[in-house]
Amino acid sequence: QVQLVESGGGLVQAGGSLRLSCAASGRTFSSYTMGWFRQAPGKEGEFVAHITWSGDITYYADSVKGRFTISRDNAKKLMLLQMNSLKPEDTAVYYCAGDGAQRTSRWWYDYDYWGQGTQVTVSS
Repeated sequence: QVQLVESGGGLVQAGGSLRLSCAASGRTFSSYTMGWFRQAPGKEGEFVAHITWSGDITYYADSVKGRFTISRDNAKKLMLLQMNSLKPEDTAVYYCAGDGAQRTSRWWYDYDYWGQGTQVTVSS
């Protein structure tokens, strides 16, 4: 089991940067594929990025590729999402998620554990 808590959201102007953190508790974090998803008001949830348990493979949605960077530190039980060149369309609640089956999935239903979310608002 793993518990996830996101932090780092906030209000930023377009073109700015934010770094989201996902802190995990539990002994199995290092064996999980971890992902970020987001949901904007009135829209369906959207995959953002994922990273394998070892951190050697990452994958990004086209909408954030080249602007966002996912990383993890298994010793600290921490996952990060560095978000640069933010756009108003990046405004959403961002969730971190863990997959104990170590899949490399873009689908929310493949993830077993979820944080409570952190709000990111990008003003134009």
